Amino acid sequence: MSFFETIDPIFDSYVLGNAPVKQLATGFDWVEGPVWFGDANCLLFSDIPNNRIMRWSPDTGISTYRAPSNFANGHTRDLEGRLISCEHGTRRVSRTEHDGTITVIADSFEGKRLNSPNDVVVKSDGSIWFTDPHYGIMTNYEGHKSEQELPCNLYRVDPHTSAISVMVSDGNCPNGLAFSPDETRLYMADTGRMFSDDPQHIRAFEVDTSGALSGGDIFHVIEPGCSDGFRIDADGNIWSSAADGVHCIAPEGHLLGKILVPELVSNVCFGGRAKQQLFITATTSVYVISLNRQGVQKP
Repeated sequence: MSFFETIDPIFDSYVLGNAPVKQLATGFDWVEGPVWFGDANCLLFSDIPNNRIMRWSPDTGISTYRAPSNFANGHTRDLEGRLISCEHGTRRVSRTEHDGTITVIADSFEGKRLNSPNDVVVKSDGSIWFTDPHYGIMTNYEGHKSEQELPCNLYRVDPHTSAISVMVSDGNCPNGLAFSPDETRLYMADTGRMFSDDPQHIRAFEVDTSGALSGGDIFHVIEPGCSDGFRIDADGNIWSSAADGVHCIAPEGHLLGKILVPELVSNVCFGGRAKQQLFITATTSVYVISLNRQGVQKP
């Protein structure tokens, strides 16, 4: 059985022919937001409809990290290694301190409640960037059905003042996001408004030294399915979710190859001993595969 589909021959050097796609855990309803904790040798991820954050470790297997989780979705770590989470249920971005207490990073903008923060990344200057589509408030499946008060924007939280700024306001529903290794480019998925036929694509923005964005042209369109979440390897390749698995996209925008997964993929992250393993959240299960690639070396 082949786990790969090569489009560009260079992809063959990125994968290991004898490394399988392994299922680590299953039985969930919709898994998302994988984040690797190397210092604890574990993966955290969200089981959104079941309102919990799960923990997987090669030493102890699967367990519940937090329940209820406020219908948490995407996660990352900040420069101090703390967990940053997007919560649908509370319509906020939160930080879990080292002592376990929770700090609210953002829950409103200009006096109006956020929609349902979805994915989040931390830049090397400590700023927190998150997308805020409406998916978590459109039904009661992944949160609480509520009225939308704000457009679906991409926001930045200043690391010094905690001020929140709109960075992208012309998307339909911003979703996954990631910086290039040198942080001169920001990739953002736009998965479209629920119950609509909006176009779905990945956009690329140039980032200047002040953090301001320009450009925003369509970078790549996933087929089949759409790009929900993605992460970047150390050479700038994008590893994105798709309907048939994980697609590897070159920094120039063309498809290099695919990792085939038997479920609809939602998101990925790099982890493991040398950040050479790709953890994959896919509908009801979590998978992992070892690659001849490394993720960007950040917390």
